Amino acid sequence: MSSFEAGRSAYDAAIKATPERKDGMFTTLSGAPVQPLYTRADVAKLDHEHDLGLPGEFPYTRGIHATMYRGRLWTMRQFAGFGTATETNERFKYLLEHGQTGLSVAFDFPTLMGYDSDHARSRGEVGRCGVAIDSVDDMAALFAGIPMDQVSTSMTINGPAAMLFAFYIAAAERQGVSGDNLRGTIQNDILKEYHAQNSWLVGPEPSMRVITDIFKYGRDHVPQWNTVSISGYHIREAGSTAGQELAFTLADGLCYIDEGVKAGLELDDFAPRLSFFFDVHIDFFEEIAKFRAARRIWARELKKRGARNPRSMLLRTHAQTAGVSLTAQQPENNIVRTAIEALAAVLGGTQSLHTNSYDEALALPTEKAVQIALRTQQVIAYETGVPHVIDPLGGSYFVEALTDRLEAECYEYFRKIEELGGMFPAIDGGFFRREIARSSFQQQKEVESGKRKIVGVNCFESAEAAEPTLLYVDPKLEEEQKKRVQRTRAERDALKVEAALRKLEAACRSDDQNVMAALVDCARVRVTQGEMCGVCRQVWGEYRKLAAV
Repeated sequence: MSSFEAGRSAYDAAIKATPERKDGMFTTLSGAPVQPLYTRADVAKLDHEHDLGLPGEFPYTRGIHATMYRGRLWTMRQFAGFGTATETNERFKYLLEHGQTGLSVAFDFPTLMGYDSDHARSRGEVGRCGVAIDSVDDMAALFAGIPMDQVSTSMTINGPAAMLFAFYIAAAERQGVSGDNLRGTIQNDILKEYHAQNSWLVGPEPSMRVITDIFKYGRDHVPQWNTVSISGYHIREAGSTAGQELAFTLADGLCYIDEGVKAGLELDDFAPRLSFFFDVHIDFFEEIAKFRAARRIWARELKKRGARNPRSMLLRTHAQTAGVSLTAQQPENNIVRTAIEALAAVLGGTQSLHTNSYDEALALPTEKAVQIALRTQQVIAYETGVPHVIDPLGGSYFVEALTDRLEAECYEYFRKIEELGGMFPAIDGGFFRREIARSSFQQQKEVESGKRKIVGVNCFESAEAAEPTLLYVDPKLEEEQKKRVQRTRAERDALKVEAALRKLEAACRSDDQNVMAALVDCARVRVTQGEMCGVCRQVWGEYRKLAAV
């Protein structure tokens, strides 16, 4: 009997003596079975040169930089936004004063959906889950006193992404900062909206036209800007598995690559400015493996498509701890969950990280909660010693086996999407929505049955009701914002606004004019985002096709 067989026999005998663990749920959070022990046999097919390599070398499984965090720590980029631009500007300054190294803007629902704050559909939602931004005046107020050439900014906006990007460029010009000196990211990932988040303006094809125009404009005018952040975060938050998040996110990214090339761009001219955004859930090792598999797959697929610039093959990613893992019950437990998820992101090799605040299952975070979330990153960075070693889990039998399994699952989903005719037919047919809904339902069943334990929710419950201090967004701010956008319309030059909107409509109807350039001209003369989005809806129509799940 081999030593492994003897060890397995000893395990089988011992586990019989612990019946409370014998029938435990020994799977990943995504439902994949987990063996009690992993050995060299589980990674026998792993080619250490071809599949692992070294950090900073193709296929980048072990990290995209040779030095990783020994050379530079990840960017600590806390997501923030509520009320009007004034309130959020104060929160930004608070975060920067406490050691944050990058900004990330959360917008309210009306902004996400392309409506001005005084639109009928905006009533009751202005400034509630993010900051209200209606025009370049608001964007300028959002960054008042913050040098836009010295800070990197991420903006989580999709349907109206081009409009908010235009506001950012125009606001920077008011500070005397040219596009050459702007650094940051616009999420601009419309495909995942059709999979999971549902905030779009128009259909996939015209949306893709605008995105490729943004690629071109960014290349020529804002060269340091990441013109799309391909997001798996919202896919995972909707209930997908880790494998689905990985596959659907990378499939979206490859679709952007293919559409950019179809639009006449050279792959190496825009691929280096694409970045990613992944969820970091509570299953520690599965999340680490997901990041490693993502880098490897992206590098290989870009190489297949003819990328020559190594930067085109680098999967650069922001990560955020899982909002869906936070619980309203015993909310202080969320501090622990977030710390574990943040550590997984760091060990997975992220370039940027947001840590959620413990009170976010109840309300927008307070300053105290935000400070704890930021300090969580700082403790990992400066006290644990984790950043000292590049990819310390590389070569782990378990981690490598998980990485291989997630890679195989990803390619199986690629095959299914191709069989359906590609990205757009798969969206219209409801494929992504059905897959995510099925996984979400399965996970919820496991929690409700008690099969999957959530501390403080279905086990170790407490009769004491937690009463943390919550952030209160004054409803009066909505009225203030409505007056602000109305004042902008009253003060601006109506003839210039009319001319800019005509130019935008012509660009939307033309195959030769750049829509992004027309939007920047609109922003400069104080056209509101609702007015810009209205032109796009008028030309292309609203997208309402949602296949049943």
